[in-house]
Amino acid sequence: MLGSKLSFWSYLDYYHYMFLAIGLDSCPEPQTPSSGIKIGDRYMVGDVVSFQCDQGYSLQGHSHITCMPGPVRRWNYPIPICLAQCGGAMSDFSGVILSPGFPGNYPSSLDCTWTIKLPIGFGVHLQFVNFSTETIHDYLEVRSGSSETSTVIGRLSGPQIPSSLFSTTHETSLYFHSDYSQNKQGFHIIYQAYQLQSCPDPRPFRNGFVIGNDFTVGQTISFECFPGYTLIGNSALTCLHGVSRNWNHQLPRCEALCGGNITAMNGTIYSPGYPDEYPNFQDCFWLVRVPPGNGIYINFTVLQTEPIYDFITVWDGPDQNSPQIGQFSGNTALESVYSTSNQILIKFHSDFTTSGFFVLSYHDFLRQLSKKLDSFFSLSMVNCDQKILNAKFQK
Repeated sequence: MLGSKLSFWSYLDYYHYMFLAIGLDSCPEPQTPSSGIKIGDRYMVGDVVSFQCDQGYSLQGHSHITCMPGPVRRWNYPIPICLAQCGGAMSDFSGVILSPGFPGNYPSSLDCTWTIKLPIGFGVHLQFVNFSTETIHDYLEVRSGSSETSTVIGRLSGPQIPSSLFSTTHETSLYFHSDYSQNKQGFHIIYQAYQLQSCPDPRPFRNGFVIGNDFTVGQTISFECFPGYTLIGNSALTCLHGVSRNWNHQLPRCEALCGGNITAMNGTIYSPGYPDEYPNFQDCFWLVRVPPGNGIYINFTVLQTEPIYDFITVWDGPDQNSPQIGQFSGNTALESVYSTSNQILIKFHSDFTTSGFFVLSYHDFLRQLSKKLDSFFSLSMVNCDQKILNAKFQK
C-alpha cells in the first residue's frame, strides 16, 4: 500500500516536471492591442490580464482574460482589439474623438454623430491634431448644441488642419459624412471643457476699486478711481455671451494725469504716473476752482523732485499773470500755502533727466472767517501788548 502511494506521487512529480519542461504550466504571453495597453505580467494558471484602450478608441472583446488550467494552457477569451468607432456619447471634461478606423483611412458611406454633454455652465474647446478628408464630399460639421437646428460653428473639409473651435453651450455635436470614394485618414480631435459662467476677474484694480462681485454672463460691473486719479476707458462693463467669456470693452485704468481742471472742494493732486516716477519733459497745469468767497489751502504731503530743474509753481489766480504764491522743488521740508483767490493755477515742470514724484492735498476755506480770525488775533495781540505796557508804567 505504501509502495502504491509512493508510485502515485512519483507520477505526479513526473508530470509536473514534464509541464515545466515544455511550458504547459503557463499561458502564452498575450499581445498588446494596437492603440491600447496591457496590464499584468504574470501568465500562470489563474492569473488575470486586463486591457485598456487609448482615448478615442473603444474596446472590442473582453477587458479581462484569465489563464485557464487544463492539458493545454490557454486564455479563456481571445485578445480584445481597440477600434475608433463611428460616433458615440461623451460626458467627461476632456477626451478624444477619432474618425472610424483612425489612424487608418475611414470607410466609405459613413454618417457618424458624436455628442458631448457636460454640466450646464460649461462649453467645449475643440483642438484638431490631425485632419484630412476628401474635399467638399467628405466633411465634419460641428454644432453648438445637440439638435439639427443648433448653430453650426464649423463645416470642415479637405487636407488642412482647422483652427480651434469653441462651443458655447453645454451640449456639442459633431457629424461626419463620407461618400462612396476617396477615403482619407480622417481626424484626431482633442476636446476640453471650459467654464462658461464667468468673465475674468478684473481685480486687483490699480488706483481704484470695482463695484460689483458678479462676473457671470449678462452682469454689469462698474469702476471708480481713488481721489486724484482719472478713469481712462469705460466706467461700466458687461460680461458677454460668445465663444469665450469676456467683457464688452477692455478693462479701464486709473491714472494720475498731467494736468486738469478741478472743481471739488478738496482733493489730491499726484505727479503724472504716480505712484511711479513722473516722466521727463513734462509741463502740466492744474486749475483748481472753489466757490467764490473761499480760499484754497495747499499742503505738500510728498515732495521729491530733482532740485531746481524739476519744480512746482503756484499762482494765486487762474493764470500765470496772477501773483505767484511760491515755487517748490527738491525734497525739502514739506510746505503749505494759502491763496487769497478762489482759484489757483499749479504748474509742474520736469526737464530731460532725473525723475521723482510729489503729492499735494488741498481744501477750501472761508476767506472772511480767516480775515476775522486774523483781525481778532491781531487785535488781541495789540490789547495784550497795551496791558503789558500799562503794567510796566504803573510799576
